[in-house]
Order: sequence, then C-alpha cells, then structure tokens
Amino acid sequence: MVEIQHTIGVLEEVRDALSKEDVLKLNELSNRTIHAASSLQDTGSITIAVMVYALSKLVERREALNIKNWPQLAKKINSFFTLAEKSLKENNLAKFEKYIMQARKTMSMISPELKQYVQDVMRKASINKASKIYEHGISMGHTAKILGITEWELASYSGQTQVGDVNLSITLDAQKRAKMALEFFS
Repeated sequence: MVEIQHTIGVLEEVRDALSKEDVLKLNELSNRTIHAASSLQDTGSITIAVMVYALSKLVERREALNIKNWPQLAKKINSFFTLAEKSLKENNLAKFEKYIMQARKTMSMISPELKQYVQDVMRKASINKASKIYEHGISMGHTAKILGITEWELASYSGQTQVGDVNLSITLDAQKRAKMALEFFS
C-alpha cells in the first residue's frame, strides 16, 4: 500500500512538472521512481521511470526538435497519467498498467519524422534506468529482462558509467579518520 501511495504521489508530481516543462523535476522524479522500481520490480514503476526520463529529454530538446504539437501531446499524456492514478486509487492494477502503456504509446505519436528519435530516446532511457536498477543490486540478467534490453547493452552502458566498481565495504582505518578530522577542524 505504501508503494501505491508513492506511485500516486509521483504521478501527481510528474503531471505538474510536465505541465510546467520542468526538466530537472522530471529527472528527479524518474530517479526517485527507480528506487521504488528496484524494490518492487514491477513493470508499472519501471515503465513510469523510463517514460519520465524520456519525457525530460523531450522537454529539454523540444525547441531544437521543433515539436509543433507538444502542448496537445503533453496534455494527452497527462490525461493518461490521471487515469492511471485514479486506477491505483481504486486498486485496479490492470487498468493502471493499461493507462501507463497508452501514455507510452502516445509519446511515439509526436510526429512521423520524430518517431525514430522518440524510440531511440525510449531505448536509451531503458538502458539508463536499467543501470540504475543494477546499481541497486538486482542481477544484470534480471534487470535486462524486466526492461526489455540485452545484457550486452546493459553491460556496455554500466561499463562506461563504472557501475559496480565502487566497493562500499572499504573504510579508512581509525588513525586516518582521526587525522582527517583534525585537519578539517583546524
């Protein structure tokens, strides 16, 4: 139930950020959703994270891409998010996923000239978000499977970002920490 409330809150904030064309907020919401998606591993949360990231890229580049029907498109996507949110409040997960998928399909209807670009953005968003899920400790194979990408794509991207290279168990010994504290406070 907590995760449903989280997703409802995210959808509300996404609608607001999309209306305001707030790229930074959309990015932040996408990252926040990945945390929930990593624990739940449900398609709805993962799809939202990918879509919101892709939307942030489209909003960021909409002037350069010359997207003429952007206000209508954003309004239509927001209406699907509203319906998805309502479905969650009614605890109807099947409808929720249906509306999320309709919103995703609507994104590719920007214009025939930009269809390939939007597909590329969605693909790259999937790979980007897969690396974030992988960072949260989900296996590479499982992460690739739930996002519909290949392990090769995920490994290649993760290798560039150096995901997994961080050893969180290494700490400084007590003498070095004390020395750093003394230097900091002197």
